[in-house]
Amino acid sequence: MTEPRLRKLGATGADVRAAVLVLHGGQENSTAPSAPWHPAYVRMIPFARDLRRAPGVAVWQLCNRYRGWNAPDLDPVADARWALERLHQAHPDIPVALVGHSMGGRVALRVADDRAVAGVCALAPWTPAGEPVGQLADRTVLIAHGDRDRMTDPALSYTYAERAKEVTDAVARFDVLGEGHALLRRYREWTSLVRRFTLGVLGVVDLDREITEALAKPAPAGLRVPV
Repeated sequence: MTEPRLRKLGATGADVRAAVLVLHGGQENSTAPSAPWHPAYVRMIPFARDLRRAPGVAVWQLCNRYRGWNAPDLDPVADARWALERLHQAHPDIPVALVGHSMGGRVALRVADDRAVAGVCALAPWTPAGEPVGQLADRTVLIAHGDRDRMTDPALSYTYAERAKEVTDAVARFDVLGEGHALLRRYREWTSLVRRFTLGVLGVVDLDREITEALAKPAPAGLRVPV
């Protein structure tokens, strides 16, 4: 049977004070196996490598069993919960941040109810109408979406952020101007945003002022922050 795989970077053992779980994208339906050489997985490697430089932070990058979301089984959601349980076993009682792109952003938002999750960073997330938000209570959420994305709809992530704001005040959304779905045109800005939010929400550094101000603003101002 195909199993998920975990790549572990950054701090290890007693040095670990916080952790990040990195989640890749995929397709709506596919039981083809995922692999670490697929573009969806490779796209997240630079984020994992950047975050691993932070002292005391363990970065775990998940490779799903299958490429698809595969309703009603929701295979990548099950894989993310599997990874979180193993993270808890290795490093109990530490805060965790989730970073996901596209389908991985949807997964990250879905599993935010895990007991250790402090925050979610969803990049160009796939958030169809009706996607639940109740699991985000007491979590800090950052959504960033390219305004030229043709794969996942920025308008839907905005609507999702509006509904999430009714569950937790700590929601911010950034419009990455001139960017599509692949996060390549403005990769420096994506990387900086992920680093500033993730390390801030984990308490490794102070939360960035720009992000703090966006989190504090009501909709629409705090949900249409230009990058």
